[in-house]
Amino acid sequence: MMGIRNEHTIASCCEISGRGYWSGKDVRVTCCPAPAGTGIVLVRADLPGQPECPATTQYATGISFRTNLANGPATFEMVEHLMAALAGLEIDNCRVEITAEELPGLDGSSLAYVDALQEAGLVIQAATSQPLVIRESFRIEHSGGYVDVSPSTNNESTFEYSLNYGPDSTIREQKFRCVQTPLTFARQVASARTFVTAEQAQQLRASGVASHVTHQDLLVIGDDGPVDNQYRFRNECARHKTLDLIGDLSLAGVGLIGQFSSVRGGHQLNGMVAVRLAQLAHQQRLTHHSIPFAGKRRNRAA
Repeated sequence: MMGIRNEHTIASCCEISGRGYWSGKDVRVTCCPAPAGTGIVLVRADLPGQPECPATTQYATGISFRTNLANGPATFEMVEHLMAALAGLEIDNCRVEITAEELPGLDGSSLAYVDALQEAGLVIQAATSQPLVIRESFRIEHSGGYVDVSPSTNNESTFEYSLNYGPDSTIREQKFRCVQTPLTFARQVASARTFVTAEQAQQLRASGVASHVTHQDLLVIGDDGPVDNQYRFRNECARHKTLDLIGDLSLAGVGLIGQFSSVRGGHQLNGMVAVRLAQLAHQQRLTHHSIPFAGKRRNRAA
Protein backbone atom coordinates (compact mmCIF):
# COMPACT_ATOMS: atom_id res chain seq x y z
CA MET A 1 0.00 0.00 0.00
CA MET A 2 1.11 3.59 -0.65
CA GLY A 3 3.58 5.11 1.81
CA ILE A 4 3.94 2.15 4.17
CA ARG A 5 7.20 2.20 6.13
CA ASN A 6 8.44 1.01 9.50
CA GLU A 7 7.81 3.15 12.58
CA HIS A 8 10.65 5.25 13.98
CA THR A 9 11.82 6.39 17.40
CA ILE A 10 15.03 8.07 18.54
CA ALA A 11 18.15 6.17 19.64
CA SER A 12 18.79 8.12 22.85
CA CYS A 13 17.35 10.92 24.96
CA CYS A 14 18.05 14.53 24.04
CA GLU A 15 17.36 17.80 25.83
CA ILE A 16 16.31 21.30 24.79
CA SER A 17 16.04 24.19 27.27
CA GLY A 18 14.73 27.74 27.08
CA ARG A 19 12.04 30.14 28.27
CA GLY A 20 8.37 30.29 27.41
CA TYR A 21 7.34 33.21 25.18
CA TRP A 22 4.20 33.97 27.15
CA SER A 23 5.08 32.89 30.69
CA GLY A 24 8.79 33.73 30.69
CA LYS A 25 9.38 30.57 32.75
CA ASP A 26 12.46 28.41 32.29
CA VAL A 27 11.57 25.01 30.86
CA ARG A 28 13.43 21.84 29.90
CA VAL A 29 12.19 19.46 27.20
CA THR A 30 13.62 15.93 27.21
CA CYS A 31 12.77 13.69 24.26
CA CYS A 32 13.22 9.96 24.90
CA PRO A 33 12.79 6.74 22.88
CA ALA A 34 9.41 5.01 23.08
CA PRO A 35 8.19 1.54 22.04
CA ALA A 36 6.47 0.98 18.72
CA GLY A 37 2.80 1.93 18.80
CA THR A 38 3.27 4.55 21.54
CA GLY A 39 2.84 7.65 19.39
CA ILE A 40 3.94 11.03 20.75
CA VAL A 41 3.21 11.38 24.48
CA LEU A 42 3.87 14.59 26.42
CA VAL A 43 4.64 14.32 30.13
CA ARG A 44 4.55 17.01 32.84
CA ALA A 45 7.76 15.97 34.58
CA ASP A 46 7.38 18.81 37.11
CA LEU A 47 4.04 17.62 38.50
CA PRO A 48 3.31 14.86 41.03
CA GLY A 49 2.82 11.54 39.31
CA GLN A 50 4.13 12.95 36.02
CA PRO A 51 0.72 13.08 34.26
CA GLU A 52 0.69 12.38 30.53
CA CYS A 53 -1.14 13.65 27.47
CA PRO A 54 -1.15 11.95 24.06
CA ALA A 55 -0.37 14.47 21.32
CA THR A 56 -3.59 13.99 19.35
CA THR A 57 -6.59 16.04 18.32
CA GLN A 58 -8.64 14.62 21.19
CA TYR A 59 -6.66 16.79 23.60
CA ALA A 60 -5.95 19.83 21.40
CA THR A 61 -7.16 23.39 21.72
CA GLY A 62 -6.04 25.88 19.08
CA ILE A 63 -5.99 29.61 19.78
CA SER A 64 -4.81 32.60 17.80
CA PHE A 65 -1.09 32.43 18.54
CA ARG A 66 -0.40 28.83 19.55
CA THR A 67 -1.69 25.27 19.87
CA ASN A 68 -2.26 23.78 23.32
CA LEU A 69 -2.91 20.28 24.66
CA ALA A 70 -4.62 19.28 27.90
CA ASN A 71 -5.42 16.02 29.64
CA GLY A 72 -6.46 16.80 33.21
CA PRO A 73 -3.46 18.33 35.01
CA ALA A 74 -1.18 17.52 32.05
CA THR A 75 -1.43 20.85 30.20
CA PHE A 76 0.94 22.10 27.52
CA GLU A 77 1.13 25.36 25.59
CA MET A 78 2.71 26.11 22.20
CA VAL A 79 3.39 22.53 21.16
CA GLU A 80 3.36 23.13 17.40
CA HIS A 81 7.11 23.68 16.91
CA LEU A 82 7.99 20.47 18.76
CA MET A 83 5.30 18.54 16.91
CA ALA A 84 6.50 19.89 13.56
CA ALA A 85 10.04 18.71 14.28
CA LEU A 86 8.87 15.20 15.23
CA ALA A 87 6.56 14.93 12.21
CA GLY A 88 9.07 16.50 9.85
CA LEU A 89 11.75 13.98 10.85
CA GLU A 90 9.24 11.09 10.70
CA ILE A 91 9.58 10.22 14.39
CA ASP A 92 6.45 8.23 15.24
CA ASN A 93 7.11 7.22 18.85
CA CYS A 94 8.58 9.52 21.50
CA ARG A 95 8.07 10.28 25.18
CA VAL A 96 8.60 13.99 25.78
CA GLU A 97 9.15 15.10 29.38
CA ILE A 98 8.50 18.81 29.98
CA THR A 99 9.15 20.77 33.19
CA ALA A 100 6.55 23.55 32.75
CA GLU A 101 3.25 24.21 31.02
CA GLU A 102 4.65 26.31 28.17
CA LEU A 103 7.29 24.91 25.86
CA PRO A 104 10.35 27.08 25.16
CA GLY A 105 10.12 29.77 22.49
CA LEU A 106 13.79 29.30 21.53
CA ASP A 107 14.40 31.36 18.36
CA GLY A 108 10.79 30.99 17.22
CA SER A 109 11.46 28.00 15.00
CA SER A 110 11.86 24.20 15.20
CA LEU A 111 15.59 24.30 14.52
CA ALA A 112 16.79 23.52 18.06
CA TYR A 113 14.43 20.53 18.25
CA VAL A 114 15.60 19.23 14.88
CA ASP A 115 19.27 19.60 15.79
CA ALA A 116 18.79 17.73 19.07
CA LEU A 117 16.67 14.96 17.56
CA GLN A 118 19.10 14.42 14.70
CA GLU A 119 21.97 14.23 17.19
CA ALA A 120 20.03 11.62 19.17
CA GLY A 121 19.73 9.46 16.05
CA LEU A 122 16.89 7.46 14.52
CA VAL A 123 15.89 3.87 15.22
CA ILE A 124 13.80 1.85 12.75
CA GLN A 125 11.22 -0.22 14.64
CA ALA A 126 9.60 -3.53 13.75
CA ALA A 127 6.02 -2.22 13.57
CA THR A 128 4.56 -0.92 10.32
CA SER A 129 3.41 2.69 10.04
CA GLN A 130 0.10 2.88 8.18
CA PRO A 131 -0.32 6.40 6.71
CA LEU A 132 -3.59 8.09 5.90
CA VAL A 133 -3.79 8.21 2.12
CA ILE A 134 -6.07 11.02 0.95
CA ARG A 135 -8.49 9.58 -1.61
CA GLU A 136 -10.93 12.46 -2.11
CA SER A 137 -10.48 16.23 -2.08
CA PHE A 138 -12.11 18.49 0.49
CA ARG A 139 -11.87 22.06 1.78
CA ILE A 140 -12.30 23.40 5.31
CA GLU A 141 -12.85 27.13 5.84
CA HIS A 142 -12.58 29.35 8.92
CA SER A 143 -12.39 33.13 9.49
CA GLY A 144 -11.53 34.03 5.92
CA GLY A 145 -8.95 31.28 5.44
CA TYR A 146 -9.18 27.78 4.08
CA VAL A 147 -7.22 24.57 3.68
CA ASP A 148 -7.57 22.40 0.60
CA VAL A 149 -6.76 18.69 1.02
CA SER A 150 -6.40 16.54 -2.08
CA PRO A 151 -4.88 13.24 -3.19
CA SER A 152 -1.18 12.99 -3.96
CA THR A 153 -0.21 12.41 -7.56
CA ASN A 154 3.05 10.61 -6.73
CA ASN A 155 2.83 9.02 -3.28
CA GLU A 156 4.18 12.11 -1.49
CA SER A 157 3.07 14.64 1.09
CA THR A 158 3.05 18.22 -0.17
CA PHE A 159 2.50 21.24 2.06
CA GLU A 160 1.81 24.73 0.77
CA TYR A 161 0.98 28.06 2.39
CA SER A 162 -0.22 31.29 0.77
CA LEU A 163 0.13 34.38 2.96
CA ASN A 164 -1.64 37.65 2.23
CA TYR A 165 -2.42 40.20 4.95
CA GLY A 166 -3.52 42.85 2.47
CA PRO A 167 -1.83 45.84 0.84
CA ASP A 168 -1.45 47.81 4.08
CA SER A 169 0.48 45.12 5.95
CA THR A 170 4.21 45.40 6.59
CA ILE A 171 4.39 41.67 5.76
CA ARG A 172 4.26 41.25 1.99
CA GLU A 173 2.29 38.62 0.10
CA GLN A 174 4.25 35.39 -0.26
CA LYS A 175 4.02 31.63 -0.81
CA PHE A 176 5.93 28.48 0.04
CA ARG A 177 5.53 24.89 -1.12
CA CYS A 178 7.53 21.78 -0.29
CA VAL A 179 7.43 18.04 -0.82
CA GLN A 180 7.77 16.76 2.74
CA THR A 181 10.82 14.63 3.53
CA PRO A 182 13.03 14.71 6.64
CA LEU A 183 15.81 16.35 4.59
CA THR A 184 13.48 18.96 3.11
CA PHE A 185 12.01 19.79 6.50
CA ALA A 186 15.44 20.15 8.14
CA ARG A 187 16.83 22.36 5.35
CA GLN A 188 13.88 24.39 4.16
CA VAL A 189 11.30 24.60 6.96
CA ALA A 190 12.73 23.98 10.44
CA SER A 191 14.59 27.28 10.80
CA ALA A 192 11.69 29.54 9.70
CA ARG A 193 10.75 31.69 12.70
CA THR A 194 7.64 32.98 14.41
CA PHE A 195 6.81 36.52 13.33
CA VAL A 196 4.72 39.48 14.45
CA THR A 197 4.38 43.02 13.19
CA ALA A 198 5.95 45.81 15.20
CA GLU A 199 2.45 47.02 16.07
CA GLN A 200 1.45 43.58 17.37
CA ALA A 201 4.65 43.40 19.43
CA GLN A 202 3.86 46.76 21.05
CA GLN A 203 0.32 45.64 21.86
CA LEU A 204 1.55 42.41 23.47
CA ARG A 205 4.10 44.23 25.62
CA ALA A 206 1.54 46.86 26.63
CA SER A 207 -0.72 44.04 27.85
CA GLY A 208 2.09 42.68 30.02
CA VAL A 209 2.74 39.62 27.83
CA ALA A 210 6.15 38.53 26.48
CA SER A 211 7.97 41.51 27.98
CA HIS A 212 11.21 39.50 28.10
CA VAL A 213 11.13 38.55 24.41
CA THR A 214 13.70 40.43 22.32
CA HIS A 215 13.94 41.09 18.59
CA GLN A 216 16.38 38.17 18.39
CA ASP A 217 13.85 35.70 19.85
CA LEU A 218 11.50 35.99 16.86
CA LEU A 219 10.90 38.19 13.83
CA VAL A 220 9.39 41.59 14.62
CA ILE A 221 8.57 43.11 11.25
CA GLY A 222 8.34 46.86 10.74
CA ASP A 223 7.90 49.07 7.68
CA ASP A 224 11.47 48.40 6.55
CA GLY A 225 11.54 44.68 7.34
CA PRO A 226 12.73 42.83 10.46
CA VAL A 227 13.66 45.08 13.39
CA ASP A 228 17.27 44.45 14.54
CA ASN A 229 17.19 41.16 12.65
CA GLN A 230 17.31 39.66 9.14
CA TYR A 231 15.22 37.21 7.18
CA ARG A 232 16.65 33.71 6.82
CA PHE A 233 14.55 33.23 3.66
CA ARG A 234 12.86 35.68 1.33
CA ASN A 235 9.54 34.00 2.16
CA GLU A 236 10.33 33.08 5.77
CA CYS A 237 6.87 34.01 7.04
CA ALA A 238 5.13 31.63 4.63
CA ARG A 239 7.68 28.93 5.53
CA HIS A 240 6.92 29.35 9.22
CA LYS A 241 3.20 29.08 8.54
CA THR A 242 3.97 25.85 6.69
CA LEU A 243 5.90 24.67 9.77
CA ASP A 244 2.85 25.38 11.92
CA LEU A 245 0.64 23.54 9.42
CA ILE A 246 2.86 20.43 9.55
CA GLY A 247 2.96 20.49 13.35
CA ASP A 248 -0.76 21.02 13.82
CA LEU A 249 -1.81 18.39 11.27
CA SER A 250 0.47 15.85 12.96
CA LEU A 251 -2.06 15.84 15.81
CA ALA A 252 -4.16 13.62 13.55
CA GLY A 253 -1.83 10.95 14.96
CA VAL A 254 -0.99 9.36 11.63
CA GLY A 255 1.38 9.83 8.71
CA LEU A 256 -0.11 11.67 5.75
CA ILE A 257 0.01 11.05 2.01
CA GLY A 258 -1.67 13.90 0.13
CA GLN A 259 -1.54 17.57 -0.76
CA PHE A 260 -2.29 20.17 1.92
CA SER A 261 -2.63 23.76 0.79
CA SER A 262 -3.48 26.55 3.24
CA VAL A 263 -4.57 30.07 2.32
CA ARG A 264 -4.53 32.54 5.24
CA GLY A 265 -4.92 29.66 7.69
CA GLY A 266 -4.00 29.64 11.37
CA HIS A 267 -3.92 27.28 14.34
CA GLN A 268 -7.69 27.04 14.76
CA LEU A 269 -8.23 26.14 11.12
CA ASN A 270 -5.31 23.70 11.21
CA GLY A 271 -6.90 22.04 14.22
CA MET A 272 -10.20 21.64 12.38
CA VAL A 273 -8.40 19.97 9.48
CA ALA A 274 -6.48 17.68 11.87
CA VAL A 275 -9.77 16.52 13.41
CA ARG A 276 -11.12 15.68 9.95
CA LEU A 277 -7.92 13.79 9.12
CA ALA A 278 -8.12 11.82 12.38
CA GLN A 279 -11.70 10.84 11.49
CA LEU A 280 -10.61 9.69 8.03
CA ALA A 281 -7.74 7.71 9.52
CA HIS A 282 -10.18 5.96 11.86
CA GLN A 283 -12.44 5.11 8.93
CA GLN A 284 -9.45 3.82 6.95
CA ARG A 285 -8.43 1.54 9.82
CA LEU A 286 -11.97 0.14 10.09
CA THR A 287 -12.00 -0.58 6.36
CA HIS A 288 -8.55 -2.15 6.54
CA HIS A 289 -9.51 -4.44 9.43
CA SER A 290 -12.59 -5.61 7.56
CA ILE A 291 -10.31 -7.26 4.96
CA PRO A 292 -9.64 -10.99 5.64
CA PHE A 293 -6.42 -11.57 7.59
CA ALA A 294 -5.96 -7.81 8.08
CA GLY A 295 -5.67 -8.51 11.78
CA LYS A 296 -2.19 -9.87 11.16
CA ARG A 297 -0.96 -6.40 10.31
CA ARG A 298 0.16 -4.05 13.06
CA ASN A 299 -1.09 -0.53 12.77
CA ARG A 300 -0.45 2.46 14.97
CA ALA A 301 -3.58 4.07 16.39
CA ALA A 302 -4.18 7.79 16.02
